[in-house]
Amino acid sequence: MTTIGITGGIGSGKSMVSALLRVYGVPVYDADRESKRLLVTSPTIRRGLTALLGPEIYRPDATLDRARMAALIFADADLLARVNAIIHPAVGDDFDAWRERLTVPLCAMESAILFESGFDRRTNVRLTVYAPEAIRLQRVMARDGAAEADVRRRMQSQWTDERKAALSDAVITNDGLSALIPQVEAFLNRWL
Repeated sequence: MTTIGITGGIGSGKSMVSALLRVYGVPVYDADRESKRLLVTSPTIRRGLTALLGPEIYRPDATLDRARMAALIFADADLLARVNAIIHPAVGDDFDAWRERLTVPLCAMESAILFESGFDRRTNVRLTVYAPEAIRLQRVMARDGAAEADVRRRMQSQWTDERKAALSDAVITNDGLSALIPQVEAFLNRWL
């Protein structure tokens, strides 16, 4: 099975490109959404995070205290790496199990941190969705109601689009001027 890795910076439009691929019949695994699910449902992740961050990282109702975790990990790059070392393998295993259940010749994984996490090694074709930083900043502030400084901090925690594009097989531009559908069609026709 051919597997596409879809990546791009926050606010680049990865989800829009994924939605278009779904329209063309390509199943897409959303690594961000699935990691949020696994943070609550995976006993392995729960044990690892509790051991690393303390039992109070999970609330009495078994939900993760995301604000507490964010405050801890974004202030400490080493701690962030240790948390990722707990979460990424579980997400990768979940993706592998999802892919094995498919009976189609093509699927995709959407991940903002495709390369940073090593998920790119599970794919055959890497696709970066690119949008200029100013546009991404506006999109995320509007979407999340976030302050500019918070969005910039999140952007700085990810690789640049240029770095991702250099490692990718293809780039789709989502700048509000370039039509997405023809780019997605051209990508599918060229690579698949």
